[in-house]
Amino acid sequence: MKRVLIAVLLSSFAITAAVAQDTCMSKAVDKNGKALSGAAMTSFMKKCNTDACNTKAVDSSGKALAGAAKASFVKKCVSDASKM
Repeated sequence: MKRVLIAVLLSSFAITAAVAQDTCMSKAVDKNGKALSGAAMTSFMKKCNTDACNTKAVDSSGKALAGAAKASFVKKCVSDASKM
């Protein structure tokens, strides 16, 4: 039972990372409506993914993570989102 719950939990992280990536990609447009490219796209995607991961940085009881735990979670979340 625990293995199933862990598998579901890990799958949900992968799905949310993919959804965050798609959302950021769809938002990556300039003020004229053209898609961003190059350094502007890289910078935007990094900021968007970090912001998306910061909102998900909560522990099992619903409290926001802080310090090293938050930094570790955000780093892993951003790296997972950028792989998608």
